[in-house]
Amino acid sequence: MLTVDFSRFPLAAGDRVLDLGCGAGRHAFECYRRGAQVVALDQNGEEIREVAKWFAAMKEAGEAPAGATATAMEGDALALPFPDDSFDVVIISEVMEHIPDDKGVLAEMVRVLKAGGRIAVTVPRYGPEKVCWALSDAYHEVEGGHIRIYRADELLEKMREAGLRPYGTHHAHALHSPYWWLKCAFGVDKDGDEAPLPVRAYHKLLVWDIMKKPLATRVAERALNPIVGKSFVAYATKPHTPREDQA
Repeated sequence: MLTVDFSRFPLAAGDRVLDLGCGAGRHAFECYRRGAQVVALDQNGEEIREVAKWFAAMKEAGEAPAGATATAMEGDALALPFPDDSFDVVIISEVMEHIPDDKGVLAEMVRVLKAGGRIAVTVPRYGPEKVCWALSDAYHEVEGGHIRIYRADELLEKMREAGLRPYGTHHAHALHSPYWWLKCAFGVDKDGDEAPLPVRAYHKLLVWDIMKKPLATRVAERALNPIVGKSFVAYATKPHTPREDQA
């Protein structure tokens, strides 16, 4: 399940990509399939080890084209272990709402992004997220949990202040908002067989939708995304400096 829309965020074979706070690796895997040179970075060592296993399995299965590379590594988003201007593309998906120094993270991403490079930032959308916070303290009052809710204009302004030039936005995952409202209403810590029937039933619907991608739910989600899309997605470029333009 991708949050970044690659039809709006072009990726060329050979692009050097940083998936920052990669989690389970969903965007990193897609970039690898598209022929990129991918670095998936996260502070969670357990998740990074799993991502590395999947990279190896993808290579063994021939899922990535010739020339594509993939590396999984632990790291700190506020102190990235890369030189300036290292990447053509940076993706940070559902991460910034967890980090107190979000301006510091943006500064680091801009530092390692090449001039003319592209960045995709996704965060929980303000409206659906406010509902989750209202329904459940446990949803956000946990170690490593969400510490802020972004308004779209606030995030875009922070991106501009960091030196980026936003060029597009959209919302994603409308069908997931009701699932999280149910989770928050019935108990976010209740999973699997312990989850109440409405939560289990809706989860089965989401799994079916992800696996089968039926036309009816695709159309419904596209129609509902502007209204209750769970994620807000912003795309931006790092402008060339005047000196670079004259070179």
